[in-house]
This record gives sequence, structure tokens and C-alpha cells, in this order.
Amino acid sequence: MNTDYAELFQALLPETVLVCGALFVLFFDILWARHRATDRLSVAVMLGLTALGIATYFALTGGSPGPKFGGVLILDAMTLISRVGVFALGALTLALLPGLTRLRHTAEFVAIILFATVGFSVMAAANQLLLGFLALELASLSLYILAGFDKTRPESAEAGLKYYLLGGMSSAFLLFGFSLIYGLTGSIDLTHIAMALHNTAMTPLLAIALVMVLVAFGFKAAAAPFHLWAPDVYQGAPAPATALIASASKVAGFTLFIRLLWPGLHDVAGTIASTSVPSGWLTIVAVLSAASLLLGNFGALAQSNIRRLLAYSAIAHTGVMMLGLGVYVRTGAGPILYYAITYGLATVGAFGVIAVVDANGGCQRLTDLAGLHKRSPLLAGCLLVFILSLAGVPPLAGFFGKFAVFTAAFQLGGISGPAGWLALLAIALSALGLYYYLIILKQALIVKPTGAVTPIKLPLSAALALLIAAVLLVWLGIFPSPLLGLF
Repeated sequence: MNTDYAELFQALLPETVLVCGALFVLFFDILWARHRATDRLSVAVMLGLTALGIATYFALTGGSPGPKFGGVLILDAMTLISRVGVFALGALTLALLPGLTRLRHTAEFVAIILFATVGFSVMAAANQLLLGFLALELASLSLYILAGFDKTRPESAEAGLKYYLLGGMSSAFLLFGFSLIYGLTGSIDLTHIAMALHNTAMTPLLAIALVMVLVAFGFKAAAAPFHLWAPDVYQGAPAPATALIASASKVAGFTLFIRLLWPGLHDVAGTIASTSVPSGWLTIVAVLSAASLLLGNFGALAQSNIRRLLAYSAIAHTGVMMLGLGVYVRTGAGPILYYAITYGLATVGAFGVIAVVDANGGCQRLTDLAGLHKRSPLLAGCLLVFILSLAGVPPLAGFFGKFAVFTAAFQLGGISGPAGWLALLAIALSALGLYYYLIILKQALIVKPTGAVTPIKLPLSAALALLIAAVLLVWLGIFPSPLLGLF
């Protein structure tokens, strides 16, 4: 293996900046901020945003494309887009923190967000089973802590515990699947795994390995029937933490599993282009997609808690992303990553609005949004953009993301194939999803407040973050080519 450590350092320069930034946030808070009459949270957020900005610059300008450090890492368009996407989503999450007065350890919260972002970024560049697993666990452990960080609410502790237990179990499935793949191929490098499996028939041991890996993927992505942690975590975790869990983790997770399943295991993929006898992992992906679409949309209809509603909505969106994973052979990674990034922007925005409203009196039930247009027209307008994008209404980015995935599914095998059936199911359930999305907008834009109208205090950083997210959703919906053209 090529052991050029200078090349490795250059390839991991964005992650190095983020680690140094997280440590600097902690040291600065211990040595200076907590001993002075200053807003410690705002200082920590400013330092975190600076680190993310520098990391984004190095991700855009540093390193030539191609395999690095003997193929352990790979820098390509998918790595670049995923890195910049998770850095942007992490920055938007940090900008939502000022005004969150319940947090007692503010610098630690910011530092853990940066460590989670490091895990997401390495996941995007990993080209090896072991490195991908370690990056995934760094991100996961950070998210477990963030979910249970709010010590003033028992629901937060419950969310952290459930997320940790189910996440740990999914990691065991993933590691067991990876160990079987290593035993079958003699390598943890995805390129060598693909060569070892070339023209190889499906064996019982390989089938078990694929099932283990996809079960773990289902847990990490909140795909049905492995979704049980999502509603409780979305409800109990602090809203900014939920925003990061729902957005950046999907971008990085799908990037990691795209590399694993397609370049690494494409010879045992099978097909969903025709109704032939199922023989590969694509069949499992199609089943997970259909189950997520059905359970997510119908589960959301029964919710009166806005966070749980968005959790079931996230399960439904995971079903669409699973469909995009299944049609990768037709279009490549463009549609699925476009969908994941734009979904992440809308989700961060929606939970950003919830975080601001929650800091001004609480926001759990749908009725807590009643009269939002009177209390803060800016928040109501931004929420309109975010929810309509999640619903897939043109000309917002959510519509084009669904259009790209569904078009690829129809092109793969026509309406008569399994991919076409999944696309038709997703389209029908998207129409159903309009109902529960419009319920949110009805409360925020039409229903009158029940008591006196109290204006909402909106921190400047949160206002800028929400406006940026809303503008990006409109711009990427009208001009999707700059993002898709990178592929």
C-alpha cells in the first residue's frame, strides 16, 4: 500500500480542520468564555461556523481527484458534493443554536456537532470497509450524545437511550456482514472485493452477508421495518440535533452505501428492471423501499405531534431514496444525492422553525403552530417553502428531486417492471402525503392563535440560516443543473 502520509494529510485536510476546530471550541470555552460575562453559546457557534467555512474551502480547492493512500480514500465528484453538503447542513444546524437556552454545556454541544460532521465527511470519502465502519461509528456515537443532550427533558434521555441501543445493534449487524464479506473475498478494499466477486454466483454465505449489511443500512437510514427508533428520537432530541440526524446523516449514509453496494457488490446486485427471478440485493432494497413508502406515509396521517409527523415523513422519503439507490445503474449517483441534499435542506429548515417556536413557548403538537403567520411572518414564509419542498410541489427542489428519481425508475424497466411499480406507488403516496403536509401549513398560515399574539424572538443567525435554506431550495428547484452537472 502507498504510505504517502503527506498525500493522506492533504486528502483529510477538511476533517483535520474540523477536529482542530472542535478542540479549540472546548479549550476557548474552558480558558476564556465561561469566566466572562459573554454569550458562551454564540461564541462557540461562531468558532464552529469558522471551522466549517475553512473546511469547505479546503474541500473545494485541495487535493487532486482519484484514490488516495493506496485506495483507502477516494476523492471524486460524489465525495466533493457529499462533503460540501454535510458541511453546509452542519453550518445551518449550528446557526440554529443561539436562543436555545436549555443547553447547559453549550461548547460541548457545538464540538460534538463538529465531530459528527467529521464522521460524515470521512464516510463520504471512504473506499474501504474498515474506514467506512469507523467513520460511521464516529458519526453515530456523536449523534447518540446529541439526541440525549437536553437534561431538562426526560424525553431527550429516552431518545438518546433508544437511539444508542438500536444503533449499537445495527452496528453489530453491519460489522458481522463486513466480516463475512472479508472472509469470502480476503479483502476490505472495495475495488478488490469487486474483483473477487466478479462472475461469482450467489452463495448462502454471501446472501447472509448482504442481508446483514442491508439490515444495518435500514436501521441507519430509518427504513421500514427498522424505523422504530426514529419517531421517539425525532420527538425527544433537541430540535437542532434532530435536524442534523435527519439531514446530514442521510447524505453521508447513502454516499457510503452507494460505494459499498454498487462499485463493491454490483456483481451480485440482481435486477429490478424486469420480473425475473430475484437473485441479488436489489430485491431487498426494493422491498425496503416499498415498506418505507407505505408505512411512512400512512403512519404520518395518524400523528398529532409535529416531530413524529416529520419522523414518519422522513421514513417515506427514505423509501424514495432507496428507489434512487435501486436505479443507480441507470443514472449514477446524481439524482439520489440531489434528492438527499435538497431533502436535508428542507428538513433542517423545518426543524429550525420548530426550534425557534419551541424556544418561545414550546412546539410539540401541530396546534402549537397555530397563528404562526401572526407571530412571525418570516418564520411562516420559510416554513411554507420547506413543507412544500418536502411535499414535492414545483418549482421547489423537492419536486425536481422526485422527478429525477421517478424518471430514472421508469427508464430502467418501464411501467411494467418492479422499478416502474415502485415509482407508481411513490407517486400515489406522494399525493397522499400532500394531505398531512397541508395540515401543517393550515395550522401555521390559516388557523388563528388561541390566545394573545406574542411576537416570536428570532435570533439573527437563525433567521439567516432559514432564509439561506429557503433560497437554496427555490434556486436548486429552478436551476438544478449546477448541482447535477458535477456528476
